[in-house]
Amino acid sequence: MDITELRAELDRIDRDLVRLAAERQRIVAEIGRSKRGTGRPLRDFRREKEVLDNVRGHARDAGIDPELAAGLMELLIAASLTRQEQDTVRALSQGDGKRALVIGGSGRMGAWFARFLDAQGYAVDIADPAPNAAGFARREHWDDGAIDHDLIVVATPLRAAARILGELALRKPPGIVFDLGSIKTPLRDALQSLAAAGVRATSIHPMFGPSANVLAGRHVVLIDTGDREALETARGLFASTTAITVEMDLDEHDRLIALVLGLSHALNIAFTAALAGSGIEPERLKAVSSTTFGAQLQIAEGVARENPHLYFEIQSLNQHNGPALTALDEAVHALLAAVRNGDEPGFVALMQRGRDYLHERAE
Repeated sequence: MDITELRAELDRIDRDLVRLAAERQRIVAEIGRSKRGTGRPLRDFRREKEVLDNVRGHARDAGIDPELAAGLMELLIAASLTRQEQDTVRALSQGDGKRALVIGGSGRMGAWFARFLDAQGYAVDIADPAPNAAGFARREHWDDGAIDHDLIVVATPLRAAARILGELALRKPPGIVFDLGSIKTPLRDALQSLAAAGVRATSIHPMFGPSANVLAGRHVVLIDTGDREALETARGLFASTTAITVEMDLDEHDRLIALVLGLSHALNIAFTAALAGSGIEPERLKAVSSTTFGAQLQIAEGVARENPHLYFEIQSLNQHNGPALTALDEAVHALLAAVRNGDEPGFVALMQRGRDYLHERAE
């Protein structure tokens, strides 16, 4: 066969692969319907392992790299989870006949939440000066009309969220109110005002970005502000997904977020700032990229594309951020001192300390 014929054969195989993937998705949808009917959870880790082990075996029999086959199957499994989760959210329609107002709903996370509620059957209104791409009913300001919605979601930057929550306490809406803030202690006074006014309110933190399609393995933090009904209503929004809900109080949340967001953001901001100051073009660095550098650069590029004003709020408004940033500063200085002083034992000890910590975490 000449190259033209070989390429035609590849095209045929590609069509077959796509057709088989579509057939797999159809069966996945049927399985999802069956799970809903029996109350079984969407995700079955034992079954996933079984599928991947089988695929690796088939790959060895076919003479191809088992990890290549497993990687392809993991993509298909992720697509299957997305399909089942989205179908389940729509099928349960727990928002049917209910209304939701998303304040800041034209922003990236606000828009994600508006679509999420819409998929559950809520009639969604957005309050935002900017138009929304999804075409939801919009008011320019949240208080331009009635606020008699079943849910009111505050998806604005932190300073605006504190002000809006405080004003909602004065308006005393009948529905349940919650915010999506990345930091919670700056909202403490406003949340307490809501409770004192008798408003059913809680606070949540989705630990994922607006690009998330499937929530498998993703965490949603629920903040206990004293109103169990509001907290359980917020938890219920994710009951039809594979998200993992974690409950804690405001201070514990911000202590953990100082490391989970504050420290990781600071590290990547410093990394990209150091690269920018090197005077070497990014493409030149990518030409000799190592595995470690490539992985770090991919994470850092994601951070660099985010809203710098939001990231400044996360750093500056969290009263627990000081120790995390001090620890980063001390670790960098210890590393520099070990390298500059030729202190190999000190360098090894620094790495060993981190290795021991991660080993304990894994156990």
